[in-house]
Amino acid sequence: MPLRPIFYDTETTGVKAERDYIIELAAYDPELDKTFEQLINPGCPIPSEATAIHHISDEMVKDSPSFGDVANDFVNFCEGETVLIAHNNDGFDVHFLRKEFSRNDLTMPSWKFFDTLKWARRYRPDIPRHSLQFLREIYGIPANNAHRALDDVIVLHKVFEHMTDDLSMDEIYQLMNKPKQIQHMPFGKHQGQPLSRVPKNYIKWLQENGALDKEENQQLRESFEKLGLLATV
Repeated sequence: MPLRPIFYDTETTGVKAERDYIIELAAYDPELDKTFEQLINPGCPIPSEATAIHHISDEMVKDSPSFGDVANDFVNFCEGETVLIAHNNDGFDVHFLRKEFSRNDLTMPSWKFFDTLKWARRYRPDIPRHSLQFLREIYGIPANNAHRALDDVIVLHKVFEHMTDDLSMDEIYQLMNKPKQIQHMPFGKHQGQPLSRVPKNYIKWLQENGALDKEENQQLRESFEKLGLLATV
């Protein structure tokens, strides 16, 4: 079954998932053209510096449900073979989702996740910045109410369409999870050197000492193999 994309975003009381809380959760399902949007009462005051960014105040969430009360609705919205897509997902949103499910003694579904910030950095290296708002400007998408969850989700969907052309979600997911070939030596005394210029005796030393057998160096080994360097040592 093809992956169904669900674009989502969170607004929070701060930037540390271990001590901060989600106060707004929004999502957009482009296949069904449905949205999910919910303010959430974190059970604690919202710091003024956070309110200055997303403009969500204590007054706005005082009568809102807790995360535990809305989690099931969000799970139902994302049902099926879905992939949850967010900008800086791997560095931010997914950590908050996991923490909220955990602190509410709930099991988070085994969703797939996709980080559009990483996608933009990999496939648009020609631009100087990759923030959502900069990408919005690059692609000529009208300004939105930045840093409110649903507005950012809708913009993200439009930006993503520009960045992926006619690729299917399955193709996009596979491309993003395909290891990128290493071009330069990542460590050691030849760090930064193009792999083709790393001395063969050094590559032989790495191989004989088991450095290329380590899990974290498998991409390096494969890159050496593609260059035909391991075959000659």
